[in-house]
Amino acid sequence: MTTAHPQRSPGERPPGEHEVKGLSFRDELAEGPGATDGPQAPGGPGAAARPARRITWRMLVLPPAALALVVLALYLWITNIPLDAIERNSLGGGNVMLRLRQHIGLTAVSTFWVLVIAIPLGIALTRRGLRRAAPLVTAVANIGQAAPAIGLLALLVIWLGIGPSTAVIGMVAYAVLPVLSNTVAGLRAIDPQLVEAARGIGMSAAGVLRKVELPLAVPLILAGVRTALVLNVGTATLATFGGGGGLGDLITSGIQTQRMPVLIVGSVLTVVLALFVDWLATLAETALTPRGLEA
Repeated sequence: MTTAHPQRSPGERPPGEHEVKGLSFRDELAEGPGATDGPQAPGGPGAAARPARRITWRMLVLPPAALALVVLALYLWITNIPLDAIERNSLGGGNVMLRLRQHIGLTAVSTFWVLVIAIPLGIALTRRGLRRAAPLVTAVANIGQAAPAIGLLALLVIWLGIGPSTAVIGMVAYAVLPVLSNTVAGLRAIDPQLVEAARGIGMSAAGVLRKVELPLAVPLILAGVRTALVLNVGTATLATFGGGGGLGDLITSGIQTQRMPVLIVGSVLTVVLALFVDWLATLAETALTPRGLEA
């Protein structure tokens, strides 16, 4: 038995549907039972299929489990081979954990400053008054990544001296470009009609940016942040040449003293940390991307 729907006069819009500058919008809250003209899903209006989970248990479990197995294998190997005095001095006394903490600290601090600098600057370069300056600013930011990281760090050491702050400045200069360019590209890729429609319903410029532009640009911005994170983990190994510490100390110590166990521990932990950070960034990118923008 079918239910008859009331006839609408020509030009009359369904309940909850509005038109702004030729674009139609539909209020989902107004779509209650019986408000739709199409057939209902089997089982009634509330029986719509649930959307698939964006973060699956495989994403949560398999990557960290594999990395944990690599670290466990490294630990079992290093504790079951004979070490000489130099190797014990480099790997004992909590030195490995100290270098790992320093490496994580350098990565976290440099990434924080990259986000503080690059995202607001990228937003500003897409506003009407500063659009002409975008190519120049991007070219300046490209200098940090175009120059060899070790050369850039050496110049900063000559200018600022040795210390962790010098290493952080070099890492920020090296990693700011992906976030800046992706922020600009993400905001420029938005359909101008969407922005005009948002302004047409009375939203302020700040409201349009917060509720329309930034959510639509989130996927590209997060991809840039993910790239910057991995870059910072790798660049932090060079902080040892500027007195910044980190796992680079173990790598350079292993090379200089020709001690393979020390070199292998520093290298494997750096790779594991980079993959772990990439996994965390992938989860954040998946969770923060609006569902409507998923491929």
